[in-house]
Amino acid sequence: MKKNIFRAYALLAVALVFNSCNNSAPKMDEEPVAEVAASADGMRIAYIEIDSLTSQYEFAKQKSLELEKKSTNARNTIQAKSQQLDKKAAAFQQKLQSNGFTSREQAEAEQASLQREQQNILALQQRLENELASEQQKFLQAFQDSLDNFLADYNKAKKFDMIVNKAAVLYADKRFDITTEVVNGMNKRYKKDAKSADAEKK
Repeated sequence: MKKNIFRAYALLAVALVFNSCNNSAPKMDEEPVAEVAASADGMRIAYIEIDSLTSQYEFAKQKSLELEKKSTNARNTIQAKSQQLDKKAAAFQQKLQSNGFTSREQAEAEQASLQREQQNILALQQRLENELASEQQKFLQAFQDSLDNFLADYNKAKKFDMIVNKAAVLYADKRFDITTEVVNGMNKRYKKDAKSADAEKK
C-alpha cells in the first residue's frame, strides 16, 4: 500500500495554518494604521501580505483546521484498512505455505477476495483524495471571493489605483502595507456575517 497518500492534501491544508501567528495578529478593535502612499508618478498603491492575511483571517483559520482534520481522518481510515488487509494477506500466505487450504479452488477464492478488498481500498483512497481536493478548491475560491468583495468596498473610500500581493513584489516600502487594515476589516465582516447566520438559524 502507498504510504503518506494524503501528504499533498495535508500540506495544502496545513500551509494555510501558519505557526506563531497569534502574537502578531491584530486586535479586532485596532484602528487602521497604514498610511496612504503614492508612487513617484502619483499612483496610489498599496500591498497586502497574503501569508499574514491567511494566518490571521478567522474564516481562513477555521476552514484550514477543518481541512486538516478531514485530511487526518481520511489518512487514518486508509491506514487502518490497509493494516487490516496486510494482516489478512499475511495469514493467507501462512495458510498457503502450511497447506491449510482443502483445495486449490478455496485458496484461489480467498486470494481473489483479498484482491477485491485491495481494489476497494484503492477506490476509497481515490474518492477521499478527490473529495479533499474539491473542498480545498472550494475553500480557496471562497477565500478569494471574500477578499475581492472586501477590497471592492474598502477601496470605495481609499481609492487606491492598485492593491497588490506583496509576494509578487521584489521590494515595497512598509508605508504601502495595508495588511492590518484588511485583516481587521475582513474579520469584523466575518464576525458580523456569522452572527447574522446564527440569528437566522434561531
